[in-house]
Amino acid sequence: MEKVKLTALPCICADVFDGTDIIRPGGEALNFAAHASCFKDIDVTLLGIIGKDRYAEVIMDSISDLDIDKEFIRIDERYQTANNMTYLTSDGDRYYKEDSWNGKILDDIILNDTEIRILSESDVVFIHFWASCFYQVVELKKSFGFKLAVDFDVYRDLDVMERLAPYIDFFMISGSEELLPKFRELSDKYSCLFNISLAEKGSVTYYKGNEFKVQAEKVDTIVDTTGCGDSYHAGFVCSYILENDIVKAMKVGSEIAAKTLKHYGGF
Repeated sequence: MEKVKLTALPCICADVFDGTDIIRPGGEALNFAAHASCFKDIDVTLLGIIGKDRYAEVIMDSISDLDIDKEFIRIDERYQTANNMTYLTSDGDRYYKEDSWNGKILDDIILNDTEIRILSESDVVFIHFWASCFYQVVELKKSFGFKLAVDFDVYRDLDVMERLAPYIDFFMISGSEELLPKFRELSDKYSCLFNISLAEKGSVTYYKGNEFKVQAEKVDTIVDTTGCGDSYHAGFVCSYILENDIVKAMKVGSEIAAKTLKHYGGF
């Protein structure tokens, strides 16, 4: 079996946990790639930009042993590697303050010829909706036809999301139950997988008007929720690409997400 070529981009950052000495590699693309690399039939390439600093060292050291093609990660010494000061509640939920995020290095990304070539050769591409190169990737999807997986997180402009739906294969959102009827409706009109994560209530996927539900895996003690959604998405997308089974893909995503809840950081 020829391996599936998957590319994740562009958010690579360091999560710095307030009040501790902990620096954890993170960012949606990095977390997704780390978990996707555990699937033996998937070749993973990670694209993004880092600086030349302590954060970059921690990030690259953390993935040095993972089966990820890291050759094309850009280095831009003008800026600090993206980093996020992360605060945790007593229950392990993360929260941020107005000045937590320092991500100038990720602003205004324009993919270069090499990165475009990599996407053109990919079977699947994962990106976060907030990425500065998001719309460039959508246009490349139209040209090259790769499967496109998008994490919309807590974005809520349904008109924009519907305009994008024809170009997305894995439409993923962190939501709540009142959003479900809208995505069921959208699934009657568009052929992508609409996957809604409902935290401890599990997840729901709509596909061509059909509803699929999976309960969340139980976790006795939650250490940190950082990267839980990214790990779920990696399991969901990779499992579905390999086996074409929606319910199994949701269960695999839930299992990986549950493991992520038991440690600091996204992987």
